[in-house]
Amino acid sequence: MSETGQVRLTGAMSCPADRRAAVRAALPEHIRLTRAEPGCLSFEVSEDTPGQFVVAEVFASRAAFEQHQSRAAASDWAQITQGLPRDYRVEEG
Repeated sequence: MSETGQVRLTGAMSCPADRRAAVRAALPEHIRLTRAEPGCLSFEVSEDTPGQFVVAEVFASRAAFEQHQSRAAASDWAQITQGLPRDYRVEEG
């Protein structure tokens, strides 16, 4: 991936029934914080079916995407969703 060009992440995160309430409760703040980040062009997370959270995000640059990844990794969201299976695809261009 180069330093320029938009970065898109798409995919899904799976969540077992016993953790869904915590994930659902934390999701609005995670969305709010992410959308406020410099370089975030769009960030959507929806629960497609119970426990299946579909993610689509676009960042203006690789640097903005990496900053998001760093912030998110140190957040409450990271702790709440730790260990949950994710199937993400990242593309740039």
